[in-house]
Amino acid sequence: MPSAPKILPTQIPEGAAPGVRYRLEGELVPVLHMALDGSVPVFFEHHVLLWKYPTMQLGLHPLRKGLARRAFAGMPLLLLEAQSAGELAFSRDAPGHIAALHLQPGEGVIVREHQFLAASGHIQYDYSRVKGFANMMYGGGFFVDQFLAGGGEGVVWVHGYGNVFEKVLEPGEAIDVEPGGWLYRDHSVAMTQEVYGFKTGFLSGAGQLVFNRFVGPGRVGIQSAYYHPPGAETGAGGGQGAAVGAGGGGLMGGLIDGLLNN
Repeated sequence: MPSAPKILPTQIPEGAAPGVRYRLEGELVPVLHMALDGSVPVFFEHHVLLWKYPTMQLGLHPLRKGLARRAFAGMPLLLLEAQSAGELAFSRDAPGHIAALHLQPGEGVIVREHQFLAASGHIQYDYSRVKGFANMMYGGGFFVDQFLAGGGEGVVWVHGYGNVFEKVLEPGEAIDVEPGGWLYRDHSVAMTQEVYGFKTGFLSGAGQLVFNRFVGPGRVGIQSAYYHPPGAETGAGGGQGAAVGAGGGGLMGGLIDGLLNN
């Protein structure tokens, strides 16, 4: 009988990857605390930075796609990176669960938009749009962040709403997940849409259940609190992504000025 998804650790006292030591702590609103030795940078969205030591050097992380496309997508316009030795911490200012996804060279992971927290410098970043009937609740589709380990081992840290469970799928093994319930999947995991119709018995009507089906091999992350699109959320960090993408002009201008003046 297939094994059920298992909850990931909510606390990690000591984790490590090339160039970084980290720990996950906090009970309601989790915090990612890391110490860098300066050999490998770490990049992140600017609004998730909780604190840093004054000596920590920050800069802009290069992006493959232009600012206009990210603005249209409602995604943060800029990514920052910590470029020197020191300590800093991140939080998405929302109740939930942080998961650390270690990737070996050639491995990749796809993460639901606005739930990426940080990634180490050996990780290559891109993003794309997911379309389809199963995602019509998100206005016809939504964006995902894509990460690929390049020249060395790297880590992607993500924030899940509620608790994060992980299912490791064997080749050909499948699991159906509510469209708002999945948080991440390995590049090796295929995703399709499944629609189940049934008679409601009310005025001879019919109902439908929509799932995303994931087929292995690889990992699938499941969050126990369903995701709601930015702008439609009433809690759990609602509207963060929309606020940055649509109304963050002044903030982004001040951020750029601050970086150029340092």
